[in-house]
Amino acid sequence: MVGLIDQYGMPLKRDELFEEEAGPRMATVRNIHHSYSSAGLEPQQWAQHMRQADEGDPLAYLEIAEQIEEKDPHYVGVLLQRKRAVTGLEITVESANDDDEQAKAHAQLIRDWLDRDELTSDLEDIMDAVGKGYSVCEIIWDKKTYLPARLEWRDPRWFAFDRVDGRTLKLRAEGGQLKELSRHKYIVHQVRSKSGLPVRGGVVRPVSWYWLYKNFSVRDWVVFAETYGQPIRLGKYGPGSTAADRRVLMRAVAGLGSDAGATIPDSMSIEFIKDANPT
Repeated sequence: MVGLIDQYGMPLKRDELFEEEAGPRMATVRNIHHSYSSAGLEPQQWAQHMRQADEGDPLAYLEIAEQIEEKDPHYVGVLLQRKRAVTGLEITVESANDDDEQAKAHAQLIRDWLDRDELTSDLEDIMDAVGKGYSVCEIIWDKKTYLPARLEWRDPRWFAFDRVDGRTLKLRAEGGQLKELSRHKYIVHQVRSKSGLPVRGGVVRPVSWYWLYKNFSVRDWVVFAETYGQPIRLGKYGPGSTAADRRVLMRAVAGLGSDAGATIPDSMSIEFIKDANPT
């Protein structure tokens, strides 16, 4: 008896086909929590993360790419334009031979599967590759019909490229080992905004430098706007004050900027120096 075979005549293992292979796991390399690597990110640190990605460890790079999408409205708006340009297209299926009833039935089978409410969200998950360079969706097969029951987006952090060729995508397994992807289990989409390694093909790569410096600028402007127009607060302490007294005075001076009130000993004073030309 001949079992299941693929289009190349290779046998398929039922257990592997129906097993959910790349799902999240607690206390493993495939957990859902992020480390928020972009907090306080400096240019030299970002360059180091990109070098690590080129060498086969894109974890920090992908986490920062995700956070850029969350923090920059303009960038995520441009990404959505590119994703919706694809998800909004009409999908057509043509049979391999219009004179062959079996070929026509195969085409209709695909049309029926594509005619689902979930297709738009599936395409958006697949188009996650635009920013990061690649995306992975695991196929959850239906045991009765042998059709995809659903597509599950998998966090790209749970995958890494082979350290030798830099192109073969593998699954992060327990112990930090890289495991070959099971056949017929994944939809892997790679976007090439430039030639070279797939991990360097996402649009976040060149955008990230502009985002990094813009982030510095926005942060500085927020600090400036918070303190603009406020008088300089000058704390004065006597020669006999202790280190603890000076810490109390420092907290009082800092608190006046936000709390508009502070408590200090009689032996200390706070002077407000106003700008003569605040405009």
